[in-house]
Amino acid sequence: MKKEKIYLDTSVISHLLHDDVPEKQAVTISLWERIKHGDYDVYLSNVTLNEINECKEDVRKKLNEYIDEIEATMILLEEEEKELAEKIIEQGILTRKSIDDCYHIACALMSECDIIVSWNIKHLANSRTINGIRGVSLLSGYRTIDIYTPNNLLGVD
Repeated sequence: MKKEKIYLDTSVISHLLHDDVPEKQAVTISLWERIKHGDYDVYLSNVTLNEINECKEDVRKKLNEYIDEIEATMILLEEEEKELAEKIIEQGILTRKSIDDCYHIACALMSECDIIVSWNIKHLANSRTINGIRGVSLLSGYRTIDIYTPNNLLGVD
């Protein structure tokens, strides 16, 4: 059976350390174990790594240690992804303030991922954004993509 190609945004990785939200942290750790087990083809981008590099040194070190535990395909944000991100903004799906979120979406779409996994419900994992991205995908000639929280992906409450 073909593995699902999942793109992890920064919120998923950062929740490995978020003991202030123990339910989300526990689900994220469960997802991480499945990733380490090889249940998914994982994609990350340099956008994610750049956001992690903006963290405090101790947090950055721990998050990078987690990333080192998994096999992931690295996506580089290039001009084509930036142009797709601009379409997302032009369509009013997200604003320029959320440009990194647009970059995450564009990187995942261009890499033909099946799912973006994110805890970012405000900007990504919500019906308005998901439906908007489906429209942009189809109009731009890309296959559609789903956006799930780790809960949705794992099928837990």
